[in-house]
Amino acid sequence: MLQVGVIGTGMIGQDHIRRMTSVLAGVRVTAVADVDPAVAFRTGERIGATVFATGEELIASSGVDAVVVCSWGPTHEQYVLAAIAAGKPVFCEKPLATTQEACLRILEAEAAHGSRLVQVGYMRRYDASYRALKSVLGTGQIGAPLMMHCAHRNASVPGFYEKEMAITDTAVHEIDMVRWMFDDEITAVRVLTPRRSSLGGDLQDPLMLLFELSSGVLVDVETSVNIRYGYDIRGEIVGEEGTAALGSLSPVHVRRAGLSADPVPADWRERFLAAYDVEFQEWIDALRSGGRPVGPSAWDGYAAAVVSDAGVLALRSGERVPVVLAERPKLYGMEVAA
Repeated sequence: MLQVGVIGTGMIGQDHIRRMTSVLAGVRVTAVADVDPAVAFRTGERIGATVFATGEELIASSGVDAVVVCSWGPTHEQYVLAAIAAGKPVFCEKPLATTQEACLRILEAEAAHGSRLVQVGYMRRYDASYRALKSVLGTGQIGAPLMMHCAHRNASVPGFYEKEMAITDTAVHEIDMVRWMFDDEITAVRVLTPRRSSLGGDLQDPLMLLFELSSGVLVDVETSVNIRYGYDIRGEIVGEEGTAALGSLSPVHVRRAGLSADPVPADWRERFLAAYDVEFQEWIDALRSGGRPVGPSAWDGYAAAVVSDAGVLALRSGERVPVVLAERPKLYGMEVAA
């Protein structure tokens, strides 16, 4: 039984605790920590887990085999580095860290350790629709890929959401997905600003991002974060001999009152619920069988941060911005294919 400690018991932390305690197999949440001691105490009491005052104390506990980091983004670096220093596998919700420099420090620490310990929470790689799309691409049945069209639409976003977050918090999922889908790196970014939606307040919403890949494939990503009708994720690859796209938004098709419709998910939790379950079960199984994670790596987290930063610069400047990555440590190989 894998004994897991969770740092950060807010919304996403609570959701992961729920799945590890009531949905998944081979795992037990034995420890929790949170910046709000009262929240941590209530969570620990409810699930029978030890409550620690700090994340570092949780990581050092002999009752914790692996760590899940769900705390505020700026704290991710300190907890991931502490887990590496302790030699314990760590699943870190995105972002890996909030700056490129912090991501590089994590890469250096893990490379010095000599084997992979870190996995980053990019769950789209575990979604059945995206996996099916990648499988079709891999068979060659639509020929060589030329372009991909993507859309990432939210019904609304919270008041603290800022315009750069359309790239760093929203489109970052497409950034990781694209690298994984095509086993390739993004080499340049442009950001276009269409007519502003009256529903977005002070935000520049929507945005259109254009990614250039080293192979020559072009990927456009629309982000619309106040579109009201629901949470709508789309993706279509254009190949030399055909196209392949993500399937229906809903597993059920409704006909009533003279209308025929596919219900649209309300939010990301509804759309990617199964993907999160698969993501964590595969992480648990990998640790129990081989002792190391095999999903999105620290290199993937670093690459996503660099592309995100290039996207923010492109948004501010209106120019095409090249993506410049550091030399990839040998530990990671071609991690985009993992």
